[in-house]
Amino acid sequence: MTEFIKKQTANFRNDILSGITVALALVPEAVAFAFVAGVDPLVGLYAAFMVGLITSIFGGRPGMISGATGALAVVMVTLVARGNAMGAPEENLGLYYLFATVILMGIIQVLAGVLKLGKFVRIIPHPVMMGFVNGLAIVIFLSQLGMFKKTINGEKAWLQGEQLYLMIGLVGLTMLIMWGLPKIKQLKKLPEALIAILVVSTIAIISNFDIATVGSFISDGGGEGLKGGLPTLNLETFSKVPFTWESIKFILPYALILAAIGLIESLMTLNLIDDLTETRGNGNKECVAQGSANIVTGLFGGMGGCAMIGQSIINIKGGGRGRLSGIVAAVMLLIFILFGSSYIERVPIAALVGVMFMVVIGTFEWSSFRISNKIPRTDLFVLILVSALTVIFDLAIAVIAGVIVSALVFSWENATRIRARKSFREDGTKIYEIWGPLFFGSITTFNDKFDVKNDPDNVEIDFIESRISDHSALEAIFNIVEKYETVGKTIHLKHLSEECKILLHKSNPKFMKVIINDIDDPRYHIAEDPEAFN
Repeated sequence: MTEFIKKQTANFRNDILSGITVALALVPEAVAFAFVAGVDPLVGLYAAFMVGLITSIFGGRPGMISGATGALAVVMVTLVARGNAMGAPEENLGLYYLFATVILMGIIQVLAGVLKLGKFVRIIPHPVMMGFVNGLAIVIFLSQLGMFKKTINGEKAWLQGEQLYLMIGLVGLTMLIMWGLPKIKQLKKLPEALIAILVVSTIAIISNFDIATVGSFISDGGGEGLKGGLPTLNLETFSKVPFTWESIKFILPYALILAAIGLIESLMTLNLIDDLTETRGNGNKECVAQGSANIVTGLFGGMGGCAMIGQSIINIKGGGRGRLSGIVAAVMLLIFILFGSSYIERVPIAALVGVMFMVVIGTFEWSSFRISNKIPRTDLFVLILVSALTVIFDLAIAVIAGVIVSALVFSWENATRIRARKSFREDGTKIYEIWGPLFFGSITTFNDKFDVKNDPDNVEIDFIESRISDHSALEAIFNIVEKYETVGKTIHLKHLSEECKILLHKSNPKFMKVIINDIDDPRYHIAEDPEAFN
């Protein structure tokens, strides 16, 4: 028990300080994504608190931060708008349909974890991963540019004059502090993001600069402030949203899309954090935790969420490694809502934008430029494609498209590798030695290797350097055997692996007669000289 406690508290200080920094960075993000989704800021903040707390305690990746995200918000905005159109304006049905969808989304994610679907993240190729990271870094950067605007007569306009210069100056100062602090030996253990936010906030407040703050940002978006109470069970959802087939048909597509986006973003962020910390998380456990968190947040009036790559990077860079960092971030966020709203609302947006810009710089895979002329062109294409689709559409579409393109490229390249070396025995038997994988993509090339009409009466196909991979390959072998037997010629299959023999037997037992079951394998030889083993 003593060893366990020591292990859990080894990074106690860093986890707490990093958690506080993350909580400050969560506020504008959660509020902004709530505005994107068309709901009250508290709906986003409650989601960030509940999803962050539950996934930090029960998730499969200590140190990873979850909350309300933009990838989900852009889908939710359509859901809320369509839901509102189903009733009178004062009913606000869109909000209740959102809560119901988030609950269903959570159930789907829990099922994904229970069925152990999280392991399929392993099939995502490295170019897709790099494209995801680059695309998400660009999305984070573009989202921060919106902070350089202010609302004038109900419309967003770019800052100008003194306000713009102050904004740029404070953002630059924040980034300078975060860059320079770790380079000072005596100060490198301090959380640079938290120090930067405190310093810039102090300067802005003392100097009484006319700049955007968290409070003015909320007001510009139509919100009433951060002040709120504890989240309460929202049972109104079940009375407002009828449990009918029509309702299920309406929310199910959104729930599936949200669940897919949430899981993909979380599992890929988990992989990224694994690489940064040189540890290994549990994808299936994260699926269950995230799904459970979304069920809870849906019941308590939150907009749902998933892993946040920006805040997760802030946490890891700040020294947060354990579950305590995520717990502190979530609890501090709730404290801000309950007691500290007046103080947090005075934090300048410029300080938080500077932190996020440093996250962008740290997240983007700059090495992708260096290796662009060293990797296969197809991999470079996939990398750029995923990055672009992440920016233009969303993460789910980008990753799915990247995996499909990578799979097609892999199949095509392997389809062209099938070879057949032809030779004759002294008795006139023609030997086809097959090289390369035999699967759906290579069967056309495989069939072209044989000359059934002009081959001798005895033919042998040697699979010593080949492997039967799927049903298409089995059918190809059956067809070749039938073609030779139809013209009265004898054919035998040699050096099939045991797995291949089992597949052939299951598919069509009658073809087992053409398989040669001998121990002649050119890969293994019997040494004539016993001393050869000494």
